[in-house]
Amino acid sequence: MSAFASKFAEPFTPRGVAAFARIRSVWLFLAQSFIALLAAISLAYFLNDNCFSVIHAAILNLPDTGRIVLGHLEWHDQPKMLAEGRLLAIDVDPDHGNTLHSTADIQVEFGHDSIRAYSLLPGYAELFYPEWPAPFNRKELEPQWNAWATDILFLTGAAAFFALLLCWVVLATIYFLPAWVAGFLTNRKLDLWASWKLSAAAVLPGALLMIVAVWLYDFGQLRLVSFSFIFAAHFVLGWIYLVVSLFFVPGVSSATHKGNPFEPSK
Repeated sequence: MSAFASKFAEPFTPRGVAAFARIRSVWLFLAQSFIALLAAISLAYFLNDNCFSVIHAAILNLPDTGRIVLGHLEWHDQPKMLAEGRLLAIDVDPDHGNTLHSTADIQVEFGHDSIRAYSLLPGYAELFYPEWPAPFNRKELEPQWNAWATDILFLTGAAAFFALLLCWVVLATIYFLPAWVAGFLTNRKLDLWASWKLSAAAVLPGALLMIVAVWLYDFGQLRLVSFSFIFAAHFVLGWIYLVVSLFFVPGVSSATHKGNPFEPSK
């Protein structure tokens, strides 16, 4: 491993995670912000590549006329697959007759009264149309999508950035008391605030694992099932780091031992 790679990886080793418990809090915040920003950029790229492009293609394949009025879709053509990608497929089947099948991980189907979302799980999620009118045609939706797509993508990335920071605060608040108890039982120099910082740092390697998983999914190296397993595993990885990193926190005896005060000086 090169010296640069070693320096980059050091904060995400158990020894590096343990170091966050002893250094200033601003370095932990900077590390969290960097990873949250990297995750937000990755998510925005992923959504643009796998969702927004499919939505745009589906809008281009809509007819020139069509609306949703009083909770009902006006559609006079045959069932039609509007657009299809590896993650998302969008079709119109007014009767939800199960006539259109896609290999995408998620299939969104517009029916006469509702929208249904199918995935690898059995069954479907259903959302009924609101009563107010909405356009369902290319002429109206295409300019609206072109005007708002970039803003929606940016707001989604920004929301992901702040949501991750908030989630990590919540997880650290849940984990720090067990970490403090474990540190006390193993005679580690770990107060409550240091335990919280250690817990907050321990979830960051799992976040990096999820970022890698997002890119692998985008490149076609993962499917939804594998991605779901990695999502569950990234929580477990945080627990493992929290436990292992405790052994790299200095012990109380080694940190505070100053010799026997009653022993005569030499």
